[in-house]
Amino acid sequence: MSHHRVTVSWSLGDGDFIKRRYSRVHTLTFDDGLVVEGSASPSVVPAPYSRAGAVDPEAAFTASLSACHMLWFLDHASRAGFIVETYQDHAEGTLGRNAAGKLAMTWVTLSPAVTFAGPRWPSTEELAALHAAAHGDCFIANSVTTEVVVTAR
Repeated sequence: MSHHRVTVSWSLGDGDFIKRRYSRVHTLTFDDGLVVEGSASPSVVPAPYSRAGAVDPEAAFTASLSACHMLWFLDHASRAGFIVETYQDHAEGTLGRNAAGKLAMTWVTLSPAVTFAGPRWPSTEELAALHAAAHGDCFIANSVTTEVVVTAR
């Protein structure tokens, strides 16, 4: 199996921590050296304590599900002999209350649009089967309790 490391770094700066007036902007440093600016979502923590241009945990969660599904879809399509030319997903995640009343990512909708090249294109049934196989194999989808819906476009 594999092991993955991310370093999340934050410092107080000139904020007032006790009064909860401090920046939530931080950095995410991945094990390959990629650094991404992170923040609380502005829908959860208002500016100036959050930054709209940074990646928030809810968006990262949604992106992880989308990317995992795509990678498995590409694998299954390749094995089935289909040539995928483009894949674009407009994924959406919903932050809401779960059954226990806690805030949680309660719903993620993946809306992938796939174009194929070559002489063989999947039928509607084959396309649905590719998405079902991708969803079934996605490590991230298998790790969460959030409902994940795939609506191919």
